[in-house]
Amino acid sequence: MMGKLDGKIALLTGGGRGIGRSVALRLAAEGAAVVLNDLDAEPAEAVVEEIEALDGRAVAVVGSVTAEGFAGRLVNTAVETFGGIDIIVNNAGYTWDAVIQKLTDEQWHAMLDLHLKAPFDILRAAQPIISAAAKKERAEGRAVHRKVVNVSSVAGLHGSAGQANYASAKAGVVGLTKTLAHEWGRYNVNVNCVAFGYIETRLSAPNDLGTIEVEGREIKVGVRPEAVAGLKMLIPLGRAGTPDEAAGAVALLTYPESDFVSGQVLTVAGGYEY
Repeated sequence: MMGKLDGKIALLTGGGRGIGRSVALRLAAEGAAVVLNDLDAEPAEAVVEEIEALDGRAVAVVGSVTAEGFAGRLVNTAVETFGGIDIIVNNAGYTWDAVIQKLTDEQWHAMLDLHLKAPFDILRAAQPIISAAAKKERAEGRAVHRKVVNVSSVAGLHGSAGQANYASAKAGVVGLTKTLAHEWGRYNVNVNCVAFGYIETRLSAPNDLGTIEVEGREIKVGVRPEAVAGLKMLIPLGRAGTPDEAAGAVALLTYPESDFVSGQVLTVAGGYEY
């Protein structure tokens, strides 16, 4: 049986853990070759091995999406390894919270660079490849749909106390998505966005605010256990989403069924509304 994405080549950032890992496995299961990134080599290579064990194709590009030259390296890997680009999923991210009077310049710029500038850099680097492919296909009388899925958040749609940096960046992702939907329609590219609510990953699990290390920084993550019940009460489905459910929403926007859907924001929050 053919997969929905047979022959497609997908770029995915933040693909080593959580939602990103689930997206990588979902796209590969549908037949896509996956160029996946993670900040750390071990989880990235582990996902590549999982995909290859299922007779899929994948390669890891390790490093920070905010590093100088990273976007070009990611795009070039896709072209040199698999021959092109059909799908881009800008997923990499974490939060670094503080109320505005305690929010440092470092925190502000880190979130804007990670959640907004990095997707911009990747999409800009991919444009020559995509436009050249579209021109060639048009000359041959073929129409090939390509897909971009940018990851935003309900924080970017409605704001979130203690997250001025993250919410501002995620709001910018929505603007970037809608603008590229206008610019890239002529290339037959559908550009959409998913806005996640409470998805339970290592960054948002109930864990008394542990920490992760990101490029030498100790970042507090997680949700206080006593707050989890309150969060779930606000969600009509009564629970957090899973990484696989989040990945399903991303995958929907890469399938042929979404070929006439562009410039949209899909809220994935279990019915939660502000």
